[in-house]
Amino acid sequence: MSEQSGSASGHRAADMIVADIEKQIASGVLKGASPLPSERELMEEFGASRTVVREAITALSNRGLIECKPRYRPIVRQVGYETVIDTTSPVIRQLLHEPQGVKNLYDMRVFIERGLVRDAALYASKSDIQELKAALRANEDAISNSDEFYKSDTAFHRVLYCIPGNPVFPATHEGFVSWLAPQWDRMERSPERNQRNYQAHVAIYQAILERDPDAAEAALVSHLKAAWEFVRTTFSLEN
Repeated sequence: MSEQSGSASGHRAADMIVADIEKQIASGVLKGASPLPSERELMEEFGASRTVVREAITALSNRGLIECKPRYRPIVRQVGYETVIDTTSPVIRQLLHEPQGVKNLYDMRVFIERGLVRDAALYASKSDIQELKAALRANEDAISNSDEFYKSDTAFHRVLYCIPGNPVFPATHEGFVSWLAPQWDRMERSPERNQRNYQAHVAIYQAILERDPDAAEAALVSHLKAAWEFVRTTFSLEN
């Protein structure tokens, strides 16, 4: 057998191991936070070489299904929507280096949050509104401390992602925070800018409180448009 065909056979064998372990994780046979069987056990179970088993482990790690640390057995990850975000994050960070990369991601965030504030204005429960109010109060308290204000700003927006009760949205929010952090961390912050952002949050909150989806969307778009303009001019990005 040629080296090329042997390599192809090894890849197919590794793919079969990956598919089987994926099924075991999905069915609960292999539970989250539990260690993966040892390399020797996997070799015996699948009748495969150590090289093939290691290739399968690498593939599982790349898919976000296991977590690998030096000198430790791989650990099965608790699969959730956060796993999808973690797995795709390296690709998205690369795309951010494209000419329109940051703008494309920011536009996606605006598109999602427009729908979220409209949904909140129409359907937010009393407890949802109380949680949003608490986040707004924390935002106000942090105006003089830009580092704390950034955290409270992020927390205010996260409440909007949590209101629908769909776990995809909070995971997406965590992705946005992670992906855009390099730009946000380099931006100059001041109590004056914090105050303007806080007032924008007040307008969003008030529109949701008054059950006015059009006003909530308008306030959100105005807020994020102003934020993007500051980002764009700071880093000389394209419109």
